[in-house]
Amino acid sequence: MTEDSPHLTPPLHSSWNDPYTPWHDKPLCVGSVSTPSRLLVGTGKFRSPDVMAQAILASGSNWVTVALRRIDFQTPTHSILTHLPPDLVLIPNTSGARSAEEAIRMAKLSRHPERPPLIKIEVTPDHDHLMPDPIDTLRAAEELVKEGFGVLPYCGADPVLAKRLEEVGCVAVMPLGSPIGSNQGLLTREFILQIIEGANVPVIVDAGIGTPAHACEAMQLGADAVLINTAIATAANPILAARAFKQAVMAGREGYHAGLRPPLAHATPSSPPNTLFPPTL
Repeated sequence: MTEDSPHLTPPLHSSWNDPYTPWHDKPLCVGSVSTPSRLLVGTGKFRSPDVMAQAILASGSNWVTVALRRIDFQTPTHSILTHLPPDLVLIPNTSGARSAEEAIRMAKLSRHPERPPLIKIEVTPDHDHLMPDPIDTLRAAEELVKEGFGVLPYCGADPVLAKRLEEVGCVAVMPLGSPIGSNQGLLTREFILQIIEGANVPVIVDAGIGTPAHACEAMQLGADAVLINTAIATAANPILAARAFKQAVMAGREGYHAGLRPPLAHATPSSPPNTLFPPTL
């Protein structure tokens, strides 16, 4: 975990005028980029570009991921990029890559002199279960770091792999909560917690988060951010879903900073029997 201390003293009157961050929080820093939002939004599966744009705005997110295979470099005016709201941090991803070589080749296509060289690495050799290949993910990450990219690898919730990815220079790690698009939540909860406890780079929980409660849980564990796509894009009302996820991320982050008491194995009274109120004089 990258925070200095999770337990801070709140001011007497905190303000929620800022739609992105709790009163005391630091910006999310990924490589050379720093923004207040801790919710990343994917751009796939939306029923229309207009709904996608409205949902991103409703989410309050400063970060979006876009599959490189959906970007038309020959005719950029026909690209999905033209439908995105302005002033977003764009993180291209290598969705569809089956090997390290494919991911590296796709990543090099994403270089742009006016954008930070961020790249989300996805290497999924089996498109039935879409689980990330740990060996090729590490190979691709190591090569792209040498090429000057700020690499965010999508990976299994493996604390050893996450540490290796950090050691080769990745600017964040993105362990899965459960299989992509499954909406099953944090099936890997205990492993994600181990990754968070050992990480010196941001931990962004990616894949499987299906409800605002899942996102809140991830943030309350101490994750630095979450990435949501399917749950927002396939909701009956994506704009309302995006708002709900924004609020859930904020609530989970506040809960983490509050230093909540862990569960107990027994009951404790909320009003101890040996106290009186009002106190006798």
